[in-house]
This record gives sequence, C-alpha cells and structure tokens, in this order.
Amino acid sequence: MITPALSSARDETGSAKESTDASITAWALAARSGDPDAVDHFVRALHRDVRRYVTFLGADPQSADDLTQDTFLRALASLHRFEGRSSARTWLLSIARRAVIDSIRHSSSRPRLADTDDWQSAAERVQPRGLPGFDDGIALAELLDSLPDERREAFVLTQLVGLPYAEAAGVSDCPVGTVRSRVARARTSLIGWLDDAERCAPMPAAA
Repeated sequence: MITPALSSARDETGSAKESTDASITAWALAARSGDPDAVDHFVRALHRDVRRYVTFLGADPQSADDLTQDTFLRALASLHRFEGRSSARTWLLSIARRAVIDSIRHSSSRPRLADTDDWQSAAERVQPRGLPGFDDGIALAELLDSLPDERREAFVLTQLVGLPYAEAAGVSDCPVGTVRSRVARARTSLIGWLDDAERCAPMPAAA
C-alpha cells in the first residue's frame, strides 16, 4: 500500500525523537566552547536532514552539497549565539532556509547563459531511498517537485525531516495551523497522484 507512507511521519516515536533532539542540542551547546567532539557529533547528527531539506527546497544535486556546507559554516560561525531556547535541529534548519533563499537571490541576480532548463540535472536529482510504499518506479522527489513551494517545504519538514508541527512553523515563520493545512493539502495531492500512477501502470505480462 502507498497511502500509509503518507499518513504518518517517520517511524521514530515522540519520546525517542525528543531524546535525540535533546542530545543534539546538548552537543551544540558544548560545541560553543570549541569542543571538537561535540562539533563532530552535531554535524554528523544533522547533516542528512540539512541536505534533504535544501534538496527538496529546490536545490539541484550539485548545489545541495554546497548549500549544506554553507549552512554548517554559518551555524558554526554563529554558534556562540545559540542558547538552546529552541532545539538545535530547528535552529539549524532555519539557517539552511536562509542559505537557500540567499542562494536563489544570488542566482537570480546573475545573467543566464541559456534559456533552457538543465533537464539532465533535474533527472539526476537525489531521491530518498527506503521509504515504504514508494516502489515500482514511483519517485517521491519528482512528485514533491510538482507541489507548490510552501506545501512542499511543510511536507518535507514534518514528514521527511520529522520536525513537530510547532517547530516546522518556527522554521517557516508561519502559524502552526498553516503548516498543518499545507501538509494536509500536500498529502492529498501526493496520494491522488500516486493513485493515478498506479492506475496508469502497465499490467504485467501473463506467464
């Protein structure tokens, strides 16, 4: 079944998620004093989430790595200002969001060398692996690309990265109810598209 993959967030329980976030936040606070082990734990714990987030915000595979690195460089440079009032994950994803926005603004101010889209880069876009229910060639990344930007961001933050709705609202700078509405609409669209894809899939040849 495809629907269950869209009906809930990651399998991690709430208590385990809170424990993990508490550990990451503790590492971030310890890293402020220059503890190299704490810095290493902090970066390793959130590297995948940051890269996934910037990728689904629209970064192509080539720039996703650069944006991820830029996010951590910005975070480490301003770590002395982090006081743990929010989780380190939420704080870092807010920085990632600003890095993506700055990158888009910088790119839009540069003259384009061609009018054609880089379709090859789009085709090579990094796609998530191991998500239950997304098989038989159904690419979640391609479907997410079809969503409006705000709905895609809300879905990625809550359903893929695993942020609570309140923290996702903080990252996106909007009310919690707005995040819930965007996620619900995104889920409805994705389920509809997946159902359409299944109906259009060719029947296997008889043995």
